[in-house]
Amino acid sequence: MSTTTTSVWATGQQPSRSQRQGRYLPESMRHPGKMLPAIAAQVIDTYTRPGELVIDPMCGIGTTLVEAVHLGRDAAGVEYEQDWAKLAVANLSHARRRGATGTGTVFAGDARGITGLLHSLAGQAALVLTSPPYGSATHGHVRSTRDSGEPGIHKRNQRYSRDRGNLAHQRLPVLLDGFAQILAGCTELLRPGGVVAVTVRPYRQQGELIDLPGHVQKVAARAGLVLADRIVCLLCGLGHGKLLNRASFFQMHEARKGWTRGLPIHATAHEDLLIFTKPLAVPATDHMSNQPASVAGERG
Repeated sequence: MSTTTTSVWATGQQPSRSQRQGRYLPESMRHPGKMLPAIAAQVIDTYTRPGELVIDPMCGIGTTLVEAVHLGRDAAGVEYEQDWAKLAVANLSHARRRGATGTGTVFAGDARGITGLLHSLAGQAALVLTSPPYGSATHGHVRSTRDSGEPGIHKRNQRYSRDRGNLAHQRLPVLLDGFAQILAGCTELLRPGGVVAVTVRPYRQQGELIDLPGHVQKVAARAGLVLADRIVCLLCGLGHGKLLNRASFFQMHEARKGWTRGLPIHATAHEDLLIFTKPLAVPATDHMSNQPASVAGERG
């Protein structure tokens, strides 16, 4: 485990599809909100050692879990959507067939109750790695319909949940409250000094830029976590002295429309990686006697 980091990680040298080629089942590409495998792998390699436990409370198709078991770590994930949970299990089985030495487990359920779902792992995790939901739908995959004689685009795989109970369907304040609850639960699964890593990027809603990384920092503080580092994980590639753009069709489309209106909108080229730590336990003291205070019970 290395605790020395650089401010920029070149995690986008290969496109997402190339990073997953052969390492994940082909149907994994259907999920519209996947974490880049290169980001997950570098986080796990930097902040954990072989044999340690990695947890993802919203694991989707299992990117965090797959990269962890390939690096010889054990992993546990929670996923609300049954279909994605089943695919995460299938991806873990695929990883084992490809020689992964770690073990992985997936629990289907709501991560807001993660302490109940993973109660047997309390105080054991070295790392929690996850990403918050960005809403009920994302841009998904796009194909031009120009060849069919009807100019336009065809979207597919842009929705990862139709269940209104999914946290992704909630308005931003409720979503953030739910994410704070998830992070608070994750702190109970972490060992003292453990790390929480959150990959997150800003997004636009009706033209307004939402500072989701800033919001995540605030809710993490509410959960008792301490910000330790902020790293840029590139989604673009670096080559021949320039950036190799990997922005989606819709990112480029919105940027071009903005420039036409005189607004200097740019396509997203990186994810913020926010690193938080769980503080080492400090005994509470009674202000009157300056002696350790007695503890009547634990928070459930």
